[in-house]
Amino acid sequence: MPDVRTAMADRPLVLDGGLGTMLEARGHDLAGALWSAGVLLEAPGDVRGVHAEFVAAGAEVLTTASYQLGYDNLAAAGHDEAAVDRLLAASVRLAREAADGQAWVAASVGPFGAVRADGSEYSGAYGMSVADLARWHRRRIQVLADAGPDLLAIETIASPAEVEAIALALDGVGVPGWISLSAASAAFDDAGYASALAVAASAPGVVAVGANCCPPALIPAVLAQLPAGVAGVVYPNSGETWDAASRTWRGEADATFAEAEAWVDAGARLVGGCCRTTPADIAALAARL
Repeated sequence: MPDVRTAMADRPLVLDGGLGTMLEARGHDLAGALWSAGVLLEAPGDVRGVHAEFVAAGAEVLTTASYQLGYDNLAAAGHDEAAVDRLLAASVRLAREAADGQAWVAASVGPFGAVRADGSEYSGAYGMSVADLARWHRRRIQVLADAGPDLLAIETIASPAEVEAIALALDGVGVPGWISLSAASAAFDDAGYASALAVAASAPGVVAVGANCCPPALIPAVLAQLPAGVAGVVYPNSGETWDAASRTWRGEADATFAEAEAWVDAGARLVGGCCRTTPADIAALAARL
């Protein structure tokens, strides 16, 4: 595979879709506190299989099953730090095996709220300092980077403070990546979102910034706030809304990629889907782009 940054400069790349959605389709219950991390523990072959489905559909970048992997939530489930390190590395290995030389691998780095499994990744209301958040993120980022992904996919970052923390945690890591914010987070006002994208774009090794895990209708406003000359990354949900209390999706799915060409025209170089998007959705996107 060529360098992903070179490929991005040449054309938009297609990301994968909802890993958790497809694991549920295989019969896994993701309602527990570990979400898809539980499947990584119990059925790694299914994680590899879902990755392979997305490759077959035309995804050019696979995102690993490490979004909810953290030292604190895994400790509560009886796993020590060395075991978490092994799981983080396994998430990259499984994606690499599924990619089989046909796709790049992006190691998923979820927000602090993801390991809480309480919906706070949509609010950023963590009550933690920038320094504390940076320390919390640093070891996991380094372990994932050491596992040899092509990129880091830093996802659903929900507050300006966490963006600053990620920028600190990336110092010296040496692996390129993107930072994708939560477009639906209450922690950002209009000015704050543009400022956070600028901080994200200035972080070490960052090659794209944007948004994920949001309704497709929010994507144009995100792209309008990209810093000049910075590539965009966008991967919305199906349009349904996550209810953290009931741990279910509400509402109706939209035509997720109806405006994909316009997103590319507005600066998106990495385009895919997040929750509730399937290989069929990605195949249709790949055929268009």
